[in-house]
Order: sequence, then C-alpha cells, then structure tokens
Amino acid sequence: MGHPDPIVIDPTGRDIHGEAARIRERGPVTPVELPDGVAAWAVSDPGLLRRLLTDPRVSKDPRRHWSSWINGEIAPEWPLFTWVAVQNMFTAYGGEHKRLRALVSKAFTARRTAALQPRIEEITRNLLDRVERAGRDGRVVDLREDFCYPLPIQVISELFGLPEDQGAELRAVVDGIFHTSATPEEVTDIYTRFYAALARLVALKRESPGDDLTTALIAARDDEDGTRLSEQELLDTLVLMVSAGHETTVNLLDNAVHALLTHPDQLALVRDGGASWDDVIEETLRVEAPVASLPLRYAVEDLVMEEFGGPAGVVIGKGEAILAAYAAAGRHPERYGDDADRFDVTRVDKEHLSFGHGVHFCLGAPLGRLEARIALPALFDRFPGLRPAVPGQELEPVDSFISNGHRSLPVHLR
Repeated sequence: MGHPDPIVIDPTGRDIHGEAARIRERGPVTPVELPDGVAAWAVSDPGLLRRLLTDPRVSKDPRRHWSSWINGEIAPEWPLFTWVAVQNMFTAYGGEHKRLRALVSKAFTARRTAALQPRIEEITRNLLDRVERAGRDGRVVDLREDFCYPLPIQVISELFGLPEDQGAELRAVVDGIFHTSATPEEVTDIYTRFYAALARLVALKRESPGDDLTTALIAARDDEDGTRLSEQELLDTLVLMVSAGHETTVNLLDNAVHALLTHPDQLALVRDGGASWDDVIEETLRVEAPVASLPLRYAVEDLVMEEFGGPAGVVIGKGEAILAAYAAAGRHPERYGDDADRFDVTRVDKEHLSFGHGVHFCLGAPLGRLEARIALPALFDRFPGLRPAVPGQELEPVDSFISNGHRSLPVHLR
C-alpha cells in the first residue's frame, strides 16, 4: 500500500466516534493499521461503502483474495483471526456464499423468527422481574448485565437448542471473539473453547434432534445437488450466528436505553406518540452502530475508486483488505447534515448500513429488531422513572473496536 501515514486503529476501542471522525476527515477511503500492523483501507462514506458492498469485485474470502493471508502473514494468534479464518457465509464469496446462505436461510426462516415473539415477551417479563428485585431499596442496577445482555443470549440459546448449563461458557467465549486487544494466548484459548462448546452441541443434536436451529442446520440440504454443510461449515456457521446473534443486539439495546436516558426530550416524544419505537431503534442503529467497524473484505482486482464515485487517484490494490467503517458512515455529515452526531428520533433520514448491505446483509436483522421492539417499550413501561446512576462520560466502552457498547449501564429504577 505504501501510504506514509495510516490511521492506527485503537484495538481497545476507547474512542470509537473520535476515531471515526478522524477516518472521515482523511476522506471517503483511507489507509488504516489494524492490530499487529496489518494494513487495510477504511471506507467511511455511506454511498461509496454501499457500492463496494454490492460489487462482485469485493470478496470476503481471505483464502482466495487476501494477499496477506495467502502469503502466510496472518498468524492464528492475531486478535481478529476468528473473524477471517471461519469458513461460513461470513467469509464466503460468489457461488460458495450463495450455497451457504441458502442452506442457512432454509433453517432461519421469517416464520421461525416471528414465532419467537411470545417467547421473547416472556423472557423480557422475567428479566424485568429480576431487574425490579435487584433495584429494591434504591439499589443501582446494571442494565447491560441484568437486561440488555441476558435477553439476546437467552433468545439465541433457545433458538439453537443450547442446554442451559452451557450459557455461561458461551457468554465467555463470545465476549472473547469481540475482544480485539486480546493477547495471543487468550485468542487461542477462546478459539479452542468456542469450538469445543459447539461440537458438544452438534453431537447432542445429532443424538436427540429438537425443534431448533442447530437441528435444522444439520438437516439442511441443497435441493439441487443434495449437499449439506460440511462439519467445519456447520461449526463455523454456529460460530457466526451465535456471536453475531447476540453481541450486536446487546449493543442495540444498551445504546438505545442509554440514548433515551440521556435525551429525556426524545423519550418524552416517544411516550407522547410523537415518535415510534421503530424510530428509536433505527436512529440508535444509525448513530451508534452496534458493530463499529467490520473486518474484512478484499479487492479481487485493482479497484479504481473514481469508478465507484470515490476520490480520484485512489486505487485499492488487488489482494488488499477493506474495513467497513459503519460507525463513521452512520454519522457522515454529507449524508445526515451538520447534526449527524445527534440522536434525533424525528430525523427524516434514518437509513443506515448498520446491518450491512448487499448479499451479506445481516440474516438476523429481523430478529434483532424484533427483540428491541419488545424489550424497549416493556422496560420503559415498567420503570417510568428510570434514570442514569452515573454521568454519561463516566461509562466505559467495551474493549473492542468492532463492538460498540458500554461495559456497564448503571441506573436507578425510580
């Protein structure tokens, strides 16, 4: 790449929006340095990003299209290794992606998502009862820990038929996947434990199938040629769906609650019917993308940015890596105006890329939206006097430049 001065991405994600602003200032596409000096291009302009995400000359398969991977420069201890090494639809390209996505879509249907609604409502009620007990006598409650986190993990666990006694281990390993400043030892440990847990799950479901997504994925076959997911694809698909299926929704809930508590005028609008919960959800997804930056995509051939409506003279070379800078795109002033950083549920243009775009658009987006649509009104109805227990600037971000949320969300219920 040879760019003199890439922006070095902070692996701990201490200031995601400050960093996003610096990336935008450098232009719609700019060189960045990922952990361990790995080079990539960050794309922050929403229009350019949308065009790249739908172009067949942009791949997600490192084995075929990432020079650094092909040359053996990427070690298994790299903190983002799991993100690029998995063999599932997340890292597949072309016909291979189509095959995997079709198999997974067969299992993860709109009907299956819609059928979860009563169960999500029940889980929400139970969690709110727990929150109420935890907040007795004016005690501070950590809403991320006691509500935003357990809701999606319970939904995803039931969806996949995970035994309850595996919940804690699952949570630990998923957190590890998003921990982008992890040490090599931690990376290896997480990787091993995650696969062990999922292999146990698959063995269990082969022995005693259930009405769950794991069983459906084991059974899914391509009608045309009868192929199924290979064992590695099956495990890697579970890795993707379990980790993507809960961390992102946790952040959506956490960020929405935090935004409403720190913008009481906006909450009042929603309560008075001046805006809907869908407005809250979409504006939260725009202004606080649950996934701040998503690794990685690769140029299948030299990509001349000018051809994509990008800056003149910039070429993403064949085999170079691309980082989708969703947090930067969601607050782009050219798209959303000078107040792009502001949380405003009445904003006319709340369209965003936070679930991705194109063939890799998030398969779980309807489920994430459904969970938020149930959980948020239920929380604010149960605790109309909910208020933050610490000033917003004291909240700690999660230790990740991928995952955008808070380590804790302390509140008073009344």
